[in-house]
Amino acid sequence: SFFILEVKFLRLLTEVLSPAAPAGLRTWLRALRLHQWIKNLLVFVPLLTAHLALDPQAIGRSTLAFLAFGLCASSVYLLNDLLDLPADRAHPRKRMRPFAAGQLSLLAGLALAPVLLAAAFALALATLPERFVLALAAYYLLTLAYSLALKRVEMLDVVVLAALYTARIVAGAFAIEVALSFWLLAFSMFLFLSLALVKRYTELAVMHDHGRREAAGRGYRTDDLPMLGALGAAAGYLAVLVLALYINSANSEALYGQPKALWLLCPLLLYWISRVWLLTQRGRMHDDPLLFAVRDPVSLAVLALGLATVLAAVACVGIIEMFK
Repeated sequence: SFFILEVKFLRLLTEVLSPAAPAGLRTWLRALRLHQWIKNLLVFVPLLTAHLALDPQAIGRSTLAFLAFGLCASSVYLLNDLLDLPADRAHPRKRMRPFAAGQLSLLAGLALAPVLLAAAFALALATLPERFVLALAAYYLLTLAYSLALKRVEMLDVVVLAALYTARIVAGAFAIEVALSFWLLAFSMFLFLSLALVKRYTELAVMHDHGRREAAGRGYRTDDLPMLGALGAAAGYLAVLVLALYINSANSEALYGQPKALWLLCPLLLYWISRVWLLTQRGRMHDDPLLFAVRDPVSLAVLALGLATVLAAVACVGIIEMFK
């Protein structure tokens, strides 16, 4: 990995001293990928599953964790874009990224990345528990390993992506100091593995549409599309199975009292995953399924119904407690 890093930085040196045209704030915000911070909302998941959504201290800690992850992620995005310049310039869409398009100075990117990383860890060390800081460090190292080498290893790349999404949930639990749920971790890994495969399938389909047999900088060929689709749908359905088993477990009975009220979540999730994969097969999916979800009215409606279902299950507990 260090050898790969050295080679890539040597390539960068041929461009670093070439100044780019002055860039505006919008261009820098694109480079920092602030829109990707929405993924860091996953740190709030333990806040909800532990029923601490009205606890001011827990909300404050989760918000600080969100900010720390955002700064850390933006640092990684800058470094990743600098290291991936050749592959990005060969990609039909990624070639429009600020560094690949020559809109930003490479030297400025190299200088800003460590500043953002230092700010992330300074915030975490000053305000959050030690276990969160360790989780943030593990996330950064795994992300760095992914950027340098792991994303080029077929199938390992999507498992690592699923682990990075799940790591946000783990760190969120550490931030508010609640116990990690086995059910939540299992559900997250299967669901995010499915979404990671959506991402890879979509990227590979674009390569196929442009007459290319292999994805630049990846370990996949267009012949792999049917297998990726089958594996992705299976992973999504396994997430639904984990959810169903959780609803029927002693853990849900302890938290909700009337866990059968949660059964509506299963058909909702089955519908959403099936629809996501249908749109993916039809070539109508954004290559980042989470960003697609927050812009898709149907996905937002499914989310609203899911939240209403959970609130109804919680309300059932409150009503039962009133009559005890």
